[in-house]
Amino acid sequence: MSEHEKVRVRFAPSPTGYLHIGGARTALFNWLYAKSCGGIFILRIEDTDRDRSTDEYIQAILAGMQWLGLKADEGPYRQTDRLGVYKQYIDRILAEEKAYYCYCTKEELEVKKAAAVAAKKLYKYDGTCRQRKKPREGVDPVVRFKMPPGTTVVDDLIRGRMVFENSQLDDFIIARSDGTPVYNFVVVIDDLDMNISHIIRGDDHINNTPKQIQLYRALSLKEPPKFAHLPMILGADKARLSKRHGATSVMAYKEMGYLPEALNNYLVRLGWSSGDQEVFSMQEMIEKFSFKSIGKAAAVFNPEKLLWLNAHYIKSMSSEKLSELLKPFLSKNGLISEDTVLDSKWLARAVDTLKERSRTLVEMADSMRYYIADEVEYDKKAREKFLVDESLPLLETLTEHIENLNDFTHDTLEAVFKEICEKAEIKLKKLAQPVRVALTGGTASPGIYELIEVMGKEKTLKRLKKAIMVINNYRRKLA
Repeated sequence: MSEHEKVRVRFAPSPTGYLHIGGARTALFNWLYAKSCGGIFILRIEDTDRDRSTDEYIQAILAGMQWLGLKADEGPYRQTDRLGVYKQYIDRILAEEKAYYCYCTKEELEVKKAAAVAAKKLYKYDGTCRQRKKPREGVDPVVRFKMPPGTTVVDDLIRGRMVFENSQLDDFIIARSDGTPVYNFVVVIDDLDMNISHIIRGDDHINNTPKQIQLYRALSLKEPPKFAHLPMILGADKARLSKRHGATSVMAYKEMGYLPEALNNYLVRLGWSSGDQEVFSMQEMIEKFSFKSIGKAAAVFNPEKLLWLNAHYIKSMSSEKLSELLKPFLSKNGLISEDTVLDSKWLARAVDTLKERSRTLVEMADSMRYYIADEVEYDKKAREKFLVDESLPLLETLTEHIENLNDFTHDTLEAVFKEICEKAEIKLKKLAQPVRVALTGGTASPGIYELIEVMGKEKTLKRLKKAIMVINNYRRKLA
């Protein structure tokens, strides 16, 4: 069996919140490494924190993974389904005298901690109960791991060699006084039982790594997994990414009209690179992914770069596919209801006119308003500048021409506009801008001929006549 066939990685989120940007990047890097090696990607839900873990968050994490297209080869496994397994390992490690019961009370430990602080020393458990043979009545003990002497070496695939003095790690707790195991213990058991070969996670876990390696060695003759610690993600102010920097939940980006292709592409570039290339398909990411191309420095989250990528993917996607993705946003902004039936070919044509100027699906859905809504509201400045006396004869002439048109196509419309402009001895803009305001309510839209062609004859005439009426009403007020 080749080394690649042995690759087994895991993404192990805690369901104490939604899938956030940092977690999604970790999931993506694990998924890419598994796919690049023909390995196995495992999803494991670390839900032993019963006070904060909820089924709602589990479903949200699964939804985020599904939206990003990061399908697990195994799982999801839940730690709460494995509590009996952890209990067996606790019993075993105690029986092998690699761990011990600690009867020190919280108050006693607080006194020792305060003394260490007063002496300006680093506090760590002093091993009071290491040699205790008898239980202490009235105290429910915790279980502590018996840290061996020496050092722990981590040959990190990204950061290189890191050496930790075991004397600084102390005899840490692996099971609470109520018998429930702690994170550092259960994660090792899971990685051991699931034959995890590589642990790819954020560098905020570095302090946990030497403890977990020592537990792994205490429980197994196998070599511990290889570790790769990803650089932290920072906001533009170089502080750790948080809600104050904007949305951090993956599904929030879906709701804001981002495409999963764009978010995956952006996430992979947070710490990883391949030359000067910025845009990657998922297949390219798989083919080019390597730990050697991951930097050690923290990555800075740039919302504008993500927006640029999203616009790129919107332009690149077929109008038919975009149309389907757009429908929930049209429903959300009230343009269609569940009963609304939109002609799929017409919708794709409308989308085609908006792709170049839309950065998100939300923006595109808002632009669709002038195609779908019965009425449009005029931007005040646009109305005052373009729906004026000098525009009136132009709009009236255009209305007459369009009423007589049987062939309602781009070329025919272009010929009509050209004829009107030549007779009036004006440039196209003098006609196009008032028409654009009449049809959309504003001064920005797709090309005027594409706009009218997609809007259709009936709606175009209705809006031109309304604009003519608005100008006439304004004239009468001034008279």
